[in-house]
Amino acid sequence: MTDAAADVPGEDEEPKKKSSKLPLIIGVVLALVGGGGGFYAAFSGLLPFGGGGDHTAPADGHGDTAAAGAHDPHAADDHGAPLPDANVAFIEMPQMIISMGPSSDMHHLRFLASLEVPPSHMAEVESLKPRVVDVLNNYLRALHPSDIEAPGALIRIRSQMLRRVQLVAGEDRVRDLLIMEFVLN
Repeated sequence: MTDAAADVPGEDEEPKKKSSKLPLIIGVVLALVGGGGGFYAAFSGLLPFGGGGDHTAPADGHGDTAAAGAHDPHAADDHGAPLPDANVAFIEMPQMIISMGPSSDMHHLRFLASLEVPPSHMAEVESLKPRVVDVLNNYLRALHPSDIEAPGALIRIRSQMLRRVQLVAGEDRVRDLLIMEFVLN
């Protein structure tokens, strides 16, 4: 047989198809364009989140926004984030130590919290402090170790305690319950 006959594929053999890289190239280009467009939209402020395009030059025209923010006492460091409400008061609750029972590997829970209240209702909530301590103590003693160890347990426990405190003190009198200490040992 000659070499020419060896190069021609036989009836049994199929010629190998060359795969096209065009879909891969189009996908990469579209990903880059989409990523760049998304970055621009977020950074320029077209979307409600992102780097924020609120950067304004000061009136003197020098463009030094860091120096301009240093003179403004109300300027926020995190570009457009709302400042927390300064019209609040905090009532510190006494530290509680709750025994977790004999069936638990954890023996005690040490808990400390503060209540966020409007200043106009501070005296009223302060007078109800023994009832608030009682409702928190009863709730924490009713918890099982599995309730504390579950994922997202602290968020759920905090919301349950806040709801109970609002029932005792009044919903408009207590805005939030801030957990300062939650230690199992």
